[in-house]
Amino acid sequence: MTKNKKIIIFSWTLVILWMGLIFSLSNQVTNESNGLSKRVTEIIIKTVGQIIPIGIESSTTTDLVSQFNHIIRKFAHGGVYFVLGILVLKALYVSGVKGYKAFIFAFIICILYAISDEIHQFYVPGRGPQVRDVCIDSFGAFLGIGLIHKKCWR
Repeated sequence: MTKNKKIIIFSWTLVILWMGLIFSLSNQVTNESNGLSKRVTEIIIKTVGQIIPIGIESSTTTDLVSQFNHIIRKFAHGGVYFVLGILVLKALYVSGVKGYKAFIFAFIICILYAISDEIHQFYVPGRGPQVRDVCIDSFGAFLGIGLIHKKCWR
């Protein structure tokens, strides 16, 4: 097997593994998903509080977690698709698809996966498909693809 084929296989394997991670996160029932995001939100708030001392009490932290949890969840949606966009663009690039064709194909793949992910959530207890999440996911992918395409692979 040539070095180029190994890079292609490795690149697409990363895409599939990242999609698997997204699927796994989407497969969590409401309580699991919400618990995970609240723990992440709490870590973010405590870390910010250490960097910028704002005198957060533990009772205040609970209030802040409640207030910011939804925002953190939506940023996470965009963030995982930001990474997916980069991985898909890289896989297409090493597979020989270049220029704006790579940009468009990567974006289409990410949008289709975002749609399939929301359909999948329809079957997860307590979860449901949301068009807004597809838009956030697509925007995250667009930013990732656009950033890397403009910077590296014209």
